[in-house]
Amino acid sequence: MTKQKTWSARFESALNPAIAIFNASIGFDIELIEYDLTGSIAHAKMLAKTKIISDAEAQQLEFGLEQIRTEYQQGNFNPGVEAEDVHFAVERRLIEIVGDVGKKLHTARSRNDQVGTDIRLYLRAQIKQIQQQLRQFQTALLVHSENHVETLIPGYTHLQRAQPLSLAHHLLAYFQMAQRDVERLEDVYKRTNISPLGCGALAGTTFPIDREYSAELLGFDRLYENSLDGVSDRDFAIEFLCAASLIMVHLSRLSEEMILWASQEFNFITLKDTCATGSSIMPQKKNPDIPELVRGKTGRVFGHLQALLVIMKGLPLAYNKDLQEDKEGIFDGVKTVKACLEAMTILLQEGIEFKTARLAKAVAEDFSNATDVADYLASKDVPFREAYNLVGKVVKTSLATGKLLKDLTLEEWQQLHPAFEADIYDAIAPKQVVSARNSYGGTGFAQVHQAIAKAKSLLDT
Repeated sequence: MTKQKTWSARFESALNPAIAIFNASIGFDIELIEYDLTGSIAHAKMLAKTKIISDAEAQQLEFGLEQIRTEYQQGNFNPGVEAEDVHFAVERRLIEIVGDVGKKLHTARSRNDQVGTDIRLYLRAQIKQIQQQLRQFQTALLVHSENHVETLIPGYTHLQRAQPLSLAHHLLAYFQMAQRDVERLEDVYKRTNISPLGCGALAGTTFPIDREYSAELLGFDRLYENSLDGVSDRDFAIEFLCAASLIMVHLSRLSEEMILWASQEFNFITLKDTCATGSSIMPQKKNPDIPELVRGKTGRVFGHLQALLVIMKGLPLAYNKDLQEDKEGIFDGVKTVKACLEAMTILLQEGIEFKTARLAKAVAEDFSNATDVADYLASKDVPFREAYNLVGKVVKTSLATGKLLKDLTLEEWQQLHPAFEADIYDAIAPKQVVSARNSYGGTGFAQVHQAIAKAKSLLDT
């Protein structure tokens, strides 16, 4: 390993080699290099605009920084631990390329506002990419929804059969969750897209910089109003990890349902070979690995959120080295969410097939139409609570005799209450049960068609 140099004349000796390794972040913050180069180019242009350096010097700096970008993209820039972090690595290589003018790049800038700028540029780009992935996930849900408006599926509360649903209605619930995720990320983006560049180490700078100009070059919407806050704020990163955690919650809930649906006990879906694996000793098995992995990876993102909250909770102003620990969690959170969204979208697109015959049978073999019997009586002026109790009794009797509600004779219905007529059988037929729930946002087919139309319009915006 190259001998570690002292920081400045203030130091008489180099870091202990083990401490140098412990202190270094280059192993993971190299992820920020493209954003660091972009931020440095904007800073150099600002220094030239304000006459802190000459136009020629700024051009040299930009040339050197773009050469480093090319070297990195071609795999020829691989700084080691002696560079400590991506910022020093870039500056050292820049000086090698352009000479002493490279030493001017850090004028009127600290690593504190530099890293704050880099992480915002990085996260800003990732938010947009994740939003696009969410749109693809929503599109996959919408395709299934359009194909299954009148496919019925048992609806559950407490994991007990409750009421039948349109399968499209069920899937569109996840579409709406993803829509909130898109909107939530848009809100996080607003607080990520604020420039700390020019805040310096903590107190600003004596140089006549133009923070508005560098922010404009980098596409930031506005500036941090307080330099202390600018270099130490990680609220935006916490908010992102919170939004990422909710994305994972939604993916994990869908994963859990798919795992259940693929089981022999439910048998609602077939897992296709492109998205399932087998057992090492049981040749008959087909395992739902994708949803199981998504369900498992959810805890990673939760952990990163908790870790960053703990890092921030006791930090005095302004920058502290603890903040070096923010990056790995953010990077892994981004990668995990993106990988899980991609996998679940592929699973929806090509990995599952709904067993419509089995679903139709499932909604016809239970008492999930019991509420509709009570509603039937209520529509004939029987108080609902009275109707509720009457139906509870008939369900109890039917269970004892091994009958379903559809199997009761009209005489048996009328013995329960004289308000029952022959139309009770139509009222409790599964498709009618679903179709009748036509209140706004309900599972009725007319409502589902409207929901699909609205979902399409959301994807077009």
